[in-house]
Amino acid sequence: MGQKVKPIGLRLGINRTWDSRWYANKKDYGNLLVSDFKIRKYLKQKLPQAGIAKIVIERPAKKAVVSIHTSR
Repeated sequence: MGQKVKPIGLRLGINRTWDSRWYANKKDYGNLLVSDFKIRKYLKQKLPQAGIAKIVIERPAKKAVVSIHTSR
């Protein structure tokens, strides 16, 4: 019997990159992860007709850069 593997997890680092690009300390990691989730959820709810394919969040020092890849 074969094992089922998610295709995105399999391709990370080979021909696909992470959707969140940032580094955090242990105490800040959970808060930043939750805020990334909330940002993605908010954008998908507010822009359902935009055809969003990918949302990339980068966090340089005390900022957040959100890149939205759409089909339109």
